[in-house]
Parts: sequence; C-alpha cells; structure tokens
Amino acid sequence: MKGHGLQDLGRLRAELRRAQAEAEAERARQAAERARQEAERHLFSHAVGPVQPLKRPARALASRPLPEPIPRQRELDEQAALKAALSDEVDVESLLLTDDGLSFRRPDIGPDVVAKLRKGHWSIQGELDLHGLRRDEARDALAGFIRQSHQHCRRCLRVVHGKGLGSPGREPVLKAKVQRWLAQRQEVIAFTQASGPQGGAGALIVLLGSRRQGAPAASGG
Repeated sequence: MKGHGLQDLGRLRAELRRAQAEAEAERARQAAERARQEAERHLFSHAVGPVQPLKRPARALASRPLPEPIPRQRELDEQAALKAALSDEVDVESLLLTDDGLSFRRPDIGPDVVAKLRKGHWSIQGELDLHGLRRDEARDALAGFIRQSHQHCRRCLRVVHGKGLGSPGREPVLKAKVQRWLAQRQEVIAFTQASGPQGGAGALIVLLGSRRQGAPAASGG
C-alpha cells in the first residue's frame, strides 16, 4: 500500500510539472503573438519616422451668391414674338389725342390719368434713350425695356426718341414709330408727350398697367 502511494504521488507531481510547462508555453506563445501584432501596428510609423501635422493656411471662406435663374430661351422666344408683333404699319392716329400735346390712352383709362401723367403725378422709375439706334435696334430695345419694366413692377417710364434734329430733313424718324410701337404693347395703358423739363417733344412719358390689377388707380403713385 505504501509503495502504491508513493507512485501515485510521483505521477501527480509529474502531471503538475507538465501542466505548468504547458501553461508557461501558452503564455509565451500569447506574448509572442501580442508582440507580433504590436510590431505590425507600428510598422508604418517605424518606416516613415516621426511626422508633424501640416499647418492649415488661414483662408477666408467666401460664399459666392448663386446666379438668378434666367429663362434665356423663353426670353429669346418672347423677343422674336415681340419683334414680329410690333408693326410700323399700324394706324393708331385715332387713338392719339392732340389737346395740349400728344397723348394716348386705352379706352378704359380716364382722361384724368393722362392729365396726371402729363403733370408728373407719377415719379419716373426708368428711362430708355433711343438716340443713335437704327429702326430695328430701337424696336427691340423698346420691346425689351417695356417687358422688363413691367416684370419688375415699374409703372412710369420715360422714352427718349429725340427731336430728329440730326436726321435727314430734320424730321423725327423714330417719334412716330415709337408711338405706334407703344400703342401695340398691352402693358402700356397711356403715354403723353413729355413736358419741357422732361424732354419736351423729344420724349414720351409712358404709364404701364399694374401686374396685379391691369390698370392703375387714378391716384396711383
């Protein structure tokens, strides 16, 4: 019995030493694996060497405003239609009044509107000078000017066509044409010859209808 006990004790000690050796081997293996992983993580930094972050230059962030959307093709189409619509041959003499200077008004616009227009009741919000332009150039410029002014809710305008002093025969070539062109524009509800300080016989004061109402009130501003 005593001999068997010593043998068992010896086997137990041997198993303990083997278990300790295996545990130490496992710890060594894990330590080697951690060292390998750590070396891989630092491989790039070791190869490159010490680095420093770049300094960012001081820059001002400028926000550029977006351009307004302009329907260019539609404008070109409108200009072509307007050029074809404004005729030099239209007879509007019956619509032109000659009392106290040249004037024009739509049938639904009262004579008091023309009188106030002649007296400068409405402040002038835009001006177009047609001096030096050929007939087609003047017609296109006038059509575009009226259209844009109406779109921007400008009501009272001055159109300078000149007195014709530099024309052959000293005749105001554009004057009659401008009258006819204006009378054909639906935005135009009245116009009158300018007073002396505003250009006299060389200019017209034009009144456009409201985009909301289609016509101004008699006391409009």
